[in-house]
Amino acid sequence: MSDLPPSGATEPVPPASPGVPADPTRSTPPAAVPAPASGHAVDPTAPGSPTPTDPGPPAVADPGVPAQPGPSGSPAVPTQPGEAVNPAVSAQQGWPAGPGGFAAPGQPASGGPQPWDPYRTDAAGPQPWDPYRTDPAAPPQGWTWPAGAAPLPGAAYPGHALPGQPYGWHPGLDPQDPLVTPPHAGVGGWFSRCGGALRRGWRQLLPIMLLTQTVPAAVIAVLSLAFAPTDQPVAGSDGAPVLPDGYFENIFAFYGVVLLAALIFGPLQSTGWAAGTWVVTRQAAGESVGVGAALRYGLRRALGLWGWTLVVSLLITVGACFCLLPGLYAACAFALFGPIYLFERQEPIGRAWRMFHQRFGMVLGRVALVMCALIAAAVLDGVLGLINQLAFGVDPMAAPGTAAGAVAVAVVGALLATPAYLAQLVGLVAAYAEQRAQEGPVNAARLAAELG
Repeated sequence: MSDLPPSGATEPVPPASPGVPADPTRSTPPAAVPAPASGHAVDPTAPGSPTPTDPGPPAVADPGVPAQPGPSGSPAVPTQPGEAVNPAVSAQQGWPAGPGGFAAPGQPASGGPQPWDPYRTDAAGPQPWDPYRTDPAAPPQGWTWPAGAAPLPGAAYPGHALPGQPYGWHPGLDPQDPLVTPPHAGVGGWFSRCGGALRRGWRQLLPIMLLTQTVPAAVIAVLSLAFAPTDQPVAGSDGAPVLPDGYFENIFAFYGVVLLAALIFGPLQSTGWAAGTWVVTRQAAGESVGVGAALRYGLRRALGLWGWTLVVSLLITVGACFCLLPGLYAACAFALFGPIYLFERQEPIGRAWRMFHQRFGMVLGRVALVMCALIAAAVLDGVLGLINQLAFGVDPMAAPGTAAGAVAVAVVGALLATPAYLAQLVGLVAAYAEQRAQEGPVNAARLAAELG
């Protein structure tokens, strides 16, 4: 027989089943591919891996991991925050996938890869994972002021916050510390702590200042009235000034007596400064104090503080000999030497110099406010001296009546200067505590322990 088909018209035979013609270049996948383990991303480039158009075999849910249903109803494996999302898995779960492969619920599917942001607050809503997320109905977490306690000015300041602490607070610092002004609290916090120290300790500080500062000032004022030279230079016949007999002797005697009295009263005044510092610090730490105990502490520290006071006074005098401005600069730069010696007991001059220049504006501002109180007291004393001279003459000690009046005015001037001594004591101690807080965590209890 012939192998050729029979001649003539024939009807076309339809295919056995409808469908798309098979692609001869497409490789046939294996009969069965094991499903990936739960929690692992599927690599779409691996042989036999499902693709966005080939869902592949259904995934088996892991009973230990909560499933997230997708549009197809099949369980899906949760993706960790910040982890790249496989397009195939995203398609199965119904999440849009961007061109870079990063996507999360609420993020658009275009615009390139989008990094995960746990604090996102735009219209798309927050990210699904938040380490500090709390119940919206509950009160906000974090540090709050104790019930019935009013915060001190500057207790919370701008900075970096830590969980459970006030905004901008450093670990180890107490915003309610009655003596230590926290960083960035400003001059308001310093003023508040100075006022608190005066309210707590004025009953102890006032007798200490009267005994150790006001009494020496009154004695020196009376000695100045007694030894002040009464003869003044006069103009001669040719107009040149003529000095009276013994003028330089009287001048040297006057300044010699005043300097000797200052040296004698120096240890007593140093006792007062040390005792006042002890009172302010221990009261801030919550301890009870007495005038007698404070003076006993002051006596133990008096000689050392007096010696450093002489050195600083000499440096200020040398600076003032060149010009007034260097003397003022030295007085401001060494103003904290007293608290530094009492609390640290080493290198008070160098430490005060470094502390002043490390935070120049802050220390200068506090010292300048203290000096304003001292200048006000000096101006008041000058006004009283002028009144004394006008009322009782140039030589008030010549007669008993005028002498009594002049002495009374001098004592009143010394009494009126007592608030300036209190302001100097409290202001410098609070300024020193503030600078210690700038260097590291410190509180009133630690400062009280350092005093000994």
